[in-house]
This record gives sequence, C-alpha cells and structure tokens, in this order.
Amino acid sequence: MFIKTKHHHSHHHIISIAVIVGALGYFVDVYDLILFSIIRKPSLTELGLNPVIDGENILSIQMIGLLAGGILWGVLGDKRGRLSVLFGSILLYSLANIGNGFVQTYSQYALLRFIAGIGLAGELGASITLVSELVSKEQRGICTSLIASVGLSGAIAAYFIKQEFNWRVCYFIGGGMGLLLLVLRASIFESGMFAKLKQMEVKRGNFFMLFNPRERFTRYLKCIIIGLPSWFVVGILIGFSDKFGKELHITEPIDVGKAILFFYVAGCIGDIIIGFLSNALKSRKKPVFIYFLISSVCMFLYFNQNGGSANVMYGICAGLGFGGGFWAIFVTMAAEQFGTNIRATATTTVPNMVRGSLPLIIILFKWLRSVTDNNYVMSGGITAIICMSLAVIALYFKKESFGKDLNFLEV
Repeated sequence: MFIKTKHHHSHHHIISIAVIVGALGYFVDVYDLILFSIIRKPSLTELGLNPVIDGENILSIQMIGLLAGGILWGVLGDKRGRLSVLFGSILLYSLANIGNGFVQTYSQYALLRFIAGIGLAGELGASITLVSELVSKEQRGICTSLIASVGLSGAIAAYFIKQEFNWRVCYFIGGGMGLLLLVLRASIFESGMFAKLKQMEVKRGNFFMLFNPRERFTRYLKCIIIGLPSWFVVGILIGFSDKFGKELHITEPIDVGKAILFFYVAGCIGDIIIGFLSNALKSRKKPVFIYFLISSVCMFLYFNQNGGSANVMYGICAGLGFGGGFWAIFVTMAAEQFGTNIRATATTTVPNMVRGSLPLIIILFKWLRSVTDNNYVMSGGITAIICMSLAVIALYFKKESFGKDLNFLEV
C-alpha cells in the first residue's frame, strides 16, 4: 500500500520529512496570506493609495488568485503528482513576494498579490494529500494537525516581524523563507499511492468530475460549507474587530493586529488538540461538532459585549481562534472523502473555495447592513447564524471518514 522500502526505518524518515516540509511550507503560506492584512495600512499609505478602498480591492484580487490557483494546482496534483505541486506553488509565491517588496504602483501591487494568491493556493492541499497518503490511518489526523498548527504560527511570526521591519523587508523575508524551503526538496519522495495510480489507465485530476454525478457534487459541497464559519470569523469578526469594537462601545480602540495574534495563537493550540481528540473519539465529525459549539458560544459572547474592555475582546478572539482550529481535520476530511485519482483536486480546491467564499459572505453582510439601517452588530449576528447553521447541517449529513483506507479510485 505504501512505498515499498527495504528498510522500515527509511520509510519513517520519508514521512517525517514530508510532514516537516508540509508544515514549514504552510508556515510560510500563512505568513504570506496574513501579511497583507497586517501591513496593508503602512504599505498602501506609503505608496499614496487608499488603505481601505484599495486595500479591499487588492484583498479581493488575492482571493480570486487563490480560487484560480486552487483549481490549477489541484488538477496538476492529480496529473503530475503531489510533489511537483508542493514545490511549484512554493516557488511561485516566494518569487511573487520578493517582487512585492519592490512595487511602486497600485497595478504592480495588485498583480503581484494575484500571482502570490495563485501560488499560496497549492501548498496546503498538496502537503495534506501527500501526508494523508504516506502515513498510517492512525497517525493521519495527528500529522495533519501538526502541519496546521505549525502553519498557523506563521501568522504569529508575521505579527512580530512587522513590528521590527519595514513592510518591504517583510515581503522579502516571506519570499526568502520559501526559497530556503525548496532547498529541502531533494529529500522527499512522491506518495506511493500516486506512483501506482500513474500506471493505471484512469481519468486523473478532472476538475469537472467533482460536479458530476450528483452524489459526488453534494459530497464536495458539504466539504466546503463546513469551512464557512471559520472564514466568516477571520474575514469579518477578526478583520473588522476595530469597527465592531466601536459599535459595541468597547472602552479602548481595538488593534486588529493584536486580535489576529490572539486568534491564531489559540488556533494553533486548537489544531493540535483536535488531532488527538479525533483519535480518542475515533471520529472526524464529533470533534468538529464540539468545535462548532465552542465557536457558537464565543460568537454569542462577541455580539453581546457592551462597553467591556479591550482585553475581554481579545479573550473572545482567542476563543474564536480555538473554536476555528478544526482547519487541519477539515482539510483531512476532504482528502478522505475522495479517491486517489481526484484527491489532490478536491483537497486543494476545498480550502480555496472556502477562502473564495469570503467575498460572498461580505456581500451578504453589506446587504444586511443596508436592510437593517446600517446596524453593524445585528447584521454581523445574522451573518454568523446563517454561516454556522449551514455548516452544522452540512456536517450532520456528511459521511464519517475516520480510519478510512485511502487506496480507492473515483469512477
């Protein structure tokens, strides 16, 4: 089932390197994904652009890049192999970030964030697909949790690096870290399942297979909807926490960078715990239900703050981060739901479809504000209830995939 190695020892060596490179790749990935949000104001102000309007536009352009990249790398992952995507995507976003350190105009900035978005889309799906196929059923949840928690600490790094360096240097650091990773590339092996798959006459990486037949499409859709609450929280509750702080009459102004920091620190812890919890409960679904419950309680507390202190707000952001720390299991579930010939396509597009749904969630949020006479808090609350309800329903109807043998094909 796995790569036939003469010594069992070398197989473990391959796995640990795959996990390490996957984790470090995701670390740089998250660093770059969050970096723009953290240095948006200083960088756009210095270029004489509008941090709010131009910032929203550039963020949307980056998200469109993620959507396009998700499909591109996913298909390549099933056609050319998991590894070529892992390295191709790291190379692309590293070069884009180095270029980003040199930008002078809006169009250069937007173009490079778009290219970076395409690159950032491939890394996580490819590494989780690779690791899911390499490790035993028992270790799968733990290894992918490890990748996610190391990865999320990239956001924490971005926060502290921004305190020390000019925004251009922050981009150079991101690109440099990515290029360093490529030096590690020589020592990873392609997943054995994919190597076997290459020898068969079977349709590989056909993106449209995910939409047909209906059963497979609903399976795909459920994978995506489960992730909605986490990006609603990141994009709206954390991303605009300064604005919500004002609306909720919080005594001090809220620092978005600090809210992001608390959110991701707790997210790292949540992501490690859920891997072990999943093994203990012998389930993928039950731990996610528990995390949904934690998120819901924290959302309730978030909207019911009235004139509290900033520290309470940061505490609630940490709670939201912990509850949102099911990302590792969420992507692993996607890998487990689909056969080897379309697994990379599914696993790579699912998280990017969720990221790409953020503009739609923002449209809903804006529409609700126009209907409720610009009641920011109420609109946010209704959006939260909609996202969470959809996710709970999708999770309830999803098949359990814990301990599933991944050596199967989709026809």
